[in-house]
Amino acid sequence: MSAMEAVAEQVFVALADPTRRSILAALASGGPATATDLATRLPITRQAIAKHLNLLTEAGLVAAEPGERRRVRYRLHSAPMRVAQQYLAALARDWDGRLDALRTHLEGS
Repeated sequence: MSAMEAVAEQVFVALADPTRRSILAALASGGPATATDLATRLPITRQAIAKHLNLLTEAGLVAAEPGERRRVRYRLHSAPMRVAQQYLAALARDWDGRLDALRTHLEGS
């Protein structure tokens, strides 16, 4: 598995869960936030948000930053998302070429 494929896989696993997508959307619209801040915006406990934030951090989609009074703030990090987009674009190019070849073959028959 290539490095690009590994990053894309982590992104896809992270995005597969609707709660994690909601957390990412909240960070995208509201900026950096603590797990407690996110719990006030989303219908989920702070403990559950913390677990999801750990997975999002492992996938590289959020970065933990020290905040005031030892509170950790999470900031959206888009680089892994761009890698996943590049991976999907490469797959699409491969499939487009194969589908074009199939179309040409079928039209020639």
